[in-house]
Parts: sequence; C-alpha cells; structure tokens
Amino acid sequence: MVKLTSSDVRIERLTENHDVSSICSYEKDLIDFLTEDALSNQDKKISVTYLWFLKETDELVGYISVLNDRINLEGDLKIHFKDKGIRYSSLPALKIGRLCVDDKFLRRGIGTLMMSFAVQIANSIYEKHSGCRFIVLDAKRNNNPEKDSIHFYKPMGFKTLKERKKGTTPMYYDLLTN
Repeated sequence: MVKLTSSDVRIERLTENHDVSSICSYEKDLIDFLTEDALSNQDKKISVTYLWFLKETDELVGYISVLNDRINLEGDLKIHFKDKGIRYSSLPALKIGRLCVDDKFLRRGIGTLMMSFAVQIANSIYEKHSGCRFIVLDAKRNNNPEKDSIHFYKPMGFKTLKERKKGTTPMYYDLLTN
C-alpha cells in the first residue's frame, strides 16, 4: 500500500457546497458528526472542519475538526510546570475534536499528515494570535488494538492525561517539548 504525502492531498475548509456523503468509516459517529453537525458547529464558531481530498481523484479521504480548549494542570503535570515557574491551573490548547480517515485510505499516512496539520495550526495560533501550548484530544478506547486510537497517538508524542479503561482517554501533546 502506497503512503500518501502532503503533495497528494488538497485541504479545504468545510462549506455548504461540499458533498461529504461519500466518506465511509467503521466509526459511524464520525460520519454522523460530519454530515449532521460539522457545518452547524462551524456556523456557530464552535469548531472548524477541514476536508482532505486526494488530488488525483477528488475523493474525500478524511477530515479533521479543531477547536480551542485548555489543559487542566493536575498531578504530575502540575508539579512539572510548577517546577518550571508556571503556576497556572490550566494552559491554552488546540483540541482535535474529530479526526476521521476514510476506511479505503487507512494506513496510508493520512492520519499522520492530519496530525502534522494540527501542529501547524497550533503553531500558527501562537505565532499570529494568542497563546497555545498544547494539542489535546480524547482518544477512543477499543478492545480491538487495530481500532484503538491511543496506539495511533502515542508514537507521535501524545501522552495520557488520565488513564481510563473504557470510553475515551484524554491525551496531550506539548508543542514545546515535541
């Protein structure tokens, strides 16, 4: 299976003119969000969704939705930042609200490209607009390791904020140390 690169894809901010009905995912809630809530959330200035298209065929290969958030400094993280002279109870973050890759394009590098894109957005927020120290997300737990998103995020430098056995696990990525 050929890995895709950034030159193989085109990224567009979701508009009412986009037909998103072709995307297919084993995670129905990700499809439901894109088809039912993403544009409405964008209109309400809650989140922004970016669609990823394969340039060669114009196929929708995935999407990522981002929004502003914060990370609460608790436990070891609080001690770590206190030792560095940072005494806030939370720090600003970019949250990845949803990330979906079409089933036909899994394991071809799209998710990794999306994560690099999120880092670019977070760095741009800091450089042009306001503070942004972290990227945060809620990784889905799954009994099937192939579908457990924690195993996707950890090798990229994400750390677990709170360990959970079921549901979602909050994770964070420190833009200064990665």
